Amino acid sequence: MGRGYIVENMVEKYLSSLQAPDSTGTSCVTGLLIGQSTSQRDLVALAVRTPQRNTDGQGSPSINRRAWISLDHLDVEWVTEHARQVSRMLPGGLSILGVFLVTVPELSKEAQNILRQLIFAVDKHISKGRLWSLTNEDVTEKVALHICTETRNPENTSSAKPADWKYQLGVCTSWQVLTCSVGLDLLIPVLDMRVLPQDMEKCMKEGLKIWAKQIEVGLCLINGKILADETEIVAGQKKNAKPVQQTFQAQILIPMAEPPSVQTSTVLVKMCSGSLSLKGMVHCRAYLQSNKSRVKDAAKVIKRDIINTVSSRVEMFLEDLLMEGVDNGKLPNLSALLLYVIMSTINLLSLYLP
Repeated sequence: MGRGYIVENMVEKYLSSLQAPDSTGTSCVTGLLIGQSTSQRDLVALAVRTPQRNTDGQGSPSINRRAWISLDHLDVEWVTEHARQVSRMLPGGLSILGVFLVTVPELSKEAQNILRQLIFAVDKHISKGRLWSLTNEDVTEKVALHICTETRNPENTSSAKPADWKYQLGVCTSWQVLTCSVGLDLLIPVLDMRVLPQDMEKCMKEGLKIWAKQIEVGLCLINGKILADETEIVAGQKKNAKPVQQTFQAQILIPMAEPPSVQTSTVLVKMCSGSLSLKGMVHCRAYLQSNKSRVKDAAKVIKRDIINTVSSRVEMFLEDLLMEGVDNGKLPNLSALLLYVIMSTINLLSLYLP
């Protein structure tokens, strides 16, 4: 038996409602599976289909039956972009666990190859800008789920072993909630004031890597207390008792010195022509799916949410500047970036669980 997946009942109803071909003539339906991964099993809380790509107001082209007995037209790039946008909006503790594909029976064999391509592309795109480090307890395997419109049975194609896919009521209820606020006041040197937006992004990422390491090694307080890593956040509950949702306030204490992993034995001096300033307040929210969650689990999800939030907002700032430059026929200057970042407050677009 392969990896276990506990899936919210609403996900089953949602997947069952998807038809291929649909009313637009699309031969298949693709989407993302969202939830939380643990060392023992994954919990799937939500399924989201990939929206139709805009075609300059022309709508989706009609596809006759002979044309849709193929998946050659499937837009992997668009599915990947959808995954990137969704991952930016997810609160801490939730991530994209995999992708699903709904097809007619004739496309079942072809669906397996397409799903592997989608999994590889989505995982590569999302992990590309990751600033935090994976641990030995992290599960990197993603599920690739194929659903035939005739049988409606989920088929996992991501592993040689079949997945243990079980639907369950109330998977999303009584998750523990963590909240945290972190102030930002970062100054990042720039070697050349005439850099392009792409170079600005590289420069910002290099500066953020040092800050991200500081967050990772920072001390996490839960409700103002220092607790041992293996301590359960919700302690003292009776065995088999119904879990009750609680909200915990996390606080990250950042060390004054750089962590050992980024310290160097020699001092390197570089001539800089400018600097990028990033200021604001990050408000984060993270979820833990079990009443047996440990302090180190809580620290991991809230720290990663802080890092992801800042990284995503920096990317969005630079994308806006690049688009502004393209629309105006010229590239934005560095002063525009400084003003934009300083005057903006970085906030998390929270996705609240039911």
